[in-house]
Amino acid sequence: MSAEFAGLVAVVTGGASGIGLASALALAERGATVAVLDLNTEGLDARLHGFTADVSDRASVDAAVGTAAEKLGGIDIVVNNAGISAIGTVEENDDAEWARVLNINVIGMARVSAAAMPWLRKSQHAAIVNLCSIAALNGLPQRALYGASKGAVLALTYAMATDHVADGVRVNAVSPGTVSTPFVERMLQGFDDPVKERAALDARQATGRMVTPEEVAGAVAYLASPLSGSTTGTALEVDGGVAHLRVRK
Repeated sequence: MSAEFAGLVAVVTGGASGIGLASALALAERGATVAVLDLNTEGLDARLHGFTADVSDRASVDAAVGTAAEKLGGIDIVVNNAGISAIGTVEENDDAEWARVLNINVIGMARVSAAAMPWLRKSQHAAIVNLCSIAALNGLPQRALYGASKGAVLALTYAMATDHVADGVRVNAVSPGTVSTPFVERMLQGFDDPVKERAALDARQATGRMVTPEEVAGAVAYLASPLSGSTTGTALEVDGGVAHLRVRK
């Protein structure tokens, strides 16, 4: 087991499943003390510390972040992973859905980061990693709202990196392609031909398969690590080549 995070405390939002859980475990395996903030943390891995939180509610975030910091001895790392998806064009997503998705995917990150900032400023290895998406860079079909929210996350990452570099807080993002998560698995089961739909998602990556949560978690761990101490204001793409490769079939 690596000890590069020994003595550091990490907060991972949406860390009870999928990319968040993989990221939380990756940090714990490397020596971090990890607080998972999620709506439901029952049955969480024993290596992780669960705190109930709703990132769409400032009072809930402030309470959970404060409690985690007090119980675990501060905060050195924040992984802003909590988020929801949305399918549709601008004609198909109503105002309520726009407000809900942006509130969770964008403002939620700002809430958690703001709540953690007093502790991050005290850390010698402060880092924030925001989970973005390749949808921020590519115009994916039926993803107008989701893509807009992740475009905002990318802009937020750059702005936060600029604002807090003088505080000693590094801010970066990870932009995954389509990841094989429990959410995607549930979505596939809703199609008439899940096998066909899975093949289409695999084919969207130049590598011919969906990204794994563990691959995204590896990127998160690198950007959160003291080993990346000179890296801030960047977005690392873990997308199977979607953004830049044009592979001839």
